[in-house]
Amino acid sequence: MIASMTGYGRAEAVAGGRSIAVEIRSVNSRYFEYSSRLPRGCAFLDDKLKKQLSAAISRGKVELNLTLQTLEAADTVVEVNEALAASYRQALAKISETLELPLGATAADIARFPDVLCVRRAQLDEEQLWQDVQAVCAAALDNFLAMRRVEGERLRQDVLDRLETIETLTGEIEQRSAGRVQAYTDKLYARLQELLGDRSIEESRLVTEAAIFADKTAIDEETVRLRSHIAQYREILGLSQAVGRKLDFLTQELNREANTIGSKAQDLDITRRVVDIKAEIEKIREQIQNIE
Repeated sequence: MIASMTGYGRAEAVAGGRSIAVEIRSVNSRYFEYSSRLPRGCAFLDDKLKKQLSAAISRGKVELNLTLQTLEAADTVVEVNEALAASYRQALAKISETLELPLGATAADIARFPDVLCVRRAQLDEEQLWQDVQAVCAAALDNFLAMRRVEGERLRQDVLDRLETIETLTGEIEQRSAGRVQAYTDKLYARLQELLGDRSIEESRLVTEAAIFADKTAIDEETVRLRSHIAQYREILGLSQAVGRKLDFLTQELNREANTIGSKAQDLDITRRVVDIKAEIEKIREQIQNIE
């Protein structure tokens, strides 16, 4: 199925005591371009996430945003400096003995002294965090690709409609072209009669001039190729893979044939239809800039 290069997807989940959210968005680009915004300390995930996205996305400027929020104390550890606490306890006992005062010290009292309790970050389990983030990223990627496919279908239908218009105009050009040589011959004969009066007109010369005109203005090959390109276009639009580059090349070929018809036809009605065809091709070109 055809996919647009513009898309957005988001997913979130709770795992490992964290709330994990992944957002993926993209805009048009000739190639796959990746950028990310990751929490501090999660740089090791960047290359893994890039590979995960590049396996599913061929073209587009893609931005990934990862947010992590700790819901439990999984990321921190409180440690007790037992030796220091014991020293504080001994010092208090000495003060009690020296001053003949009751000790009355509790564990909570000792814990309030400097450096008895130390809070530090727990060792991060990078592999587990990657597994959790990978799963959320996969869900966000599914949503992202689904949106791209919906937009891609809209683009595909629009292009197909325009191809049908081009095909109709091509048929009208072929019909007009079929009688063009005879019309030229009749016009030339009438002109010669006007100029020569009663003198006889050399039929062989008239036939030669008509043949030269027919050769110079023949557009049969161009219309055949135009129809062939349209058929190829439809075939490519039915593929379930990235086709943007193929369509870009084929659009150039459509435009080339239209230009050749316009330059060779020497007929106002045909020229008008060529202008209409070129307008449709330009609109197709604008649409396929969004196709992956």
